[in-house]
Amino acid sequence: MVDNSARKWWALVAIAASVLVVGLDLTVLNLALPTISSDLHASTSDLQWVSDAYSLVLAAAMLPAGLLGDRFGRKKVLLTALVLFGASSAACAYAGSIGELIAARAVLGIGAAAIFPLSLSVIPVLFAPEERQKAIALMASATFISFPIGPIVGGYLLDNFWWGSVFLINVPVVALALIAVAFLLPESRSERRPSLDVLGVILSSAGLAGLTYGFIRAGQSSWTNPGALATIAAGVVVLALLVAWERWLTRRYADDGGIRPLIELRLFRSAGFTWGTILATLVSFAMFGIFFAMPLYFQEVRGVNAMGSGLRLLPMIGGMIIGMIGGTRLASPRKSADGAPARTQKPPRANVKVLTTVGFALMAVMLGVGAGTTISSGTGFTAIWFAGFGLGLGLAMPQTMNAALSALSAERSGSGSALISALRQVGATIGVAVLGTVLDSVYRSHLAVTHLPAASAAAARASVVEGVSIAHRLGSAALLGSARGAFVTGLDTMLWVCGGIAVASAILALLFLPRRAEGTPGAVPGGDTGPAAVGETGAERAELEV
Repeated sequence: MVDNSARKWWALVAIAASVLVVGLDLTVLNLALPTISSDLHASTSDLQWVSDAYSLVLAAAMLPAGLLGDRFGRKKVLLTALVLFGASSAACAYAGSIGELIAARAVLGIGAAAIFPLSLSVIPVLFAPEERQKAIALMASATFISFPIGPIVGGYLLDNFWWGSVFLINVPVVALALIAVAFLLPESRSERRPSLDVLGVILSSAGLAGLTYGFIRAGQSSWTNPGALATIAAGVVVLALLVAWERWLTRRYADDGGIRPLIELRLFRSAGFTWGTILATLVSFAMFGIFFAMPLYFQEVRGVNAMGSGLRLLPMIGGMIIGMIGGTRLASPRKSADGAPARTQKPPRANVKVLTTVGFALMAVMLGVGAGTTISSGTGFTAIWFAGFGLGLGLAMPQTMNAALSALSAERSGSGSALISALRQVGATIGVAVLGTVLDSVYRSHLAVTHLPAASAAAARASVVEGVSIAHRLGSAALLGSARGAFVTGLDTMLWVCGGIAVASAILALLFLPRRAEGTPGAVPGGDTGPAAVGETGAERAELEV
């Protein structure tokens, strides 16, 4: 653990900036797709691969990236990832064909696959348990702020520059992050450097990529699509083989110190790690209705542009910041009269279980309010429930992440953080596919297209974007009203589902989440939990480099 100083906080700010540009890249791409299609003569299938190439590589490379950070040094791997991300962003911006763009997006996914887990892995190394709440809140803020900022920045760039500018904005931010990480972040790596788990890397990459691709295809086409179902099944089988291999390797590693497993399955003996990771993944489900469907509501139903849609998401960010600041203060150890942390006399005002449960409950209530959205709902109505949802998110998310990260030793923070990130990524992909299907099926079932030609009717059923576009092209007020009404019905249904997920998450947090994150004052490990339970020495090589 490095010395407590301003230096490590500035290092974290630099890493948070790199996480922010990764999030921006995800949000601004959708805005640029229509222009990309026109300029590069891309088909719908091509555009899907622009997105899917990134998602598949991201899912496949996360676990190996975390292990490489543990083995060769988290700072070195993070710097390499930033260079790769910056260079591939420039390649995306100046791609001359759709094939070049897809290839550059795949390389971009490799860089992001290392940035995500390694940005989390430095937290257990740099920060003492009582400081991690603030560190995680800062990192989470960088992720969530990208959702409203992306449409605002992307909308401005697309209105004033060419489509490549939405990728090119990554380059200066990455350059600043590179300089800051190089000079401010201490190097850290595992003390023990055994042989790499090559078979584990192969199985995890193939399994996660197969599962991700299958759910993407099922969400885009149909849940009865044989190819999608076969890919999902194959992914599940490969991941089952991975678990069996990792269990055998874990036993052998404990006995003779041979090849270290890619995944330390004994981490799941920790209730904090298990339920913190599960609940952090479920947050992605609850957020889906806002970050994916609400911008469509603003743009296609209310008629605002992408920038206006991003601005309307800002109340949620305000609520989230308030929730994070308040939750961090409530969960932090109180100070004694002389200013020293009161580890035994004065415990935190609220524990992890309470804050997480209250946060999910508040999200559930606000999603229920949001499920009352109509075609004519005003901006004030959405601002109120957005802010309330953000407040709940700010209370729950840092607590769940802290519970999971606190179970990691510095020795395995890279691979452990990669496991958390990979599970959240796959969970988010499944959430998009499942909840997107709910929205689409309700939209199609309520859309009135019997009076349209077959080709127009099929196109209108594909999405609300197509439905509204065809209505304007045909000058059909009836189709326009039907498309908007059908989408709002689907939106409300999906928000009810998201609210139900938030309710289930609140119950799970109340029943299973530990009251204290491991390593914090008042925490009582239960059984085989925490770093000592996973066969780690706790030794950590950390060097301050200037």
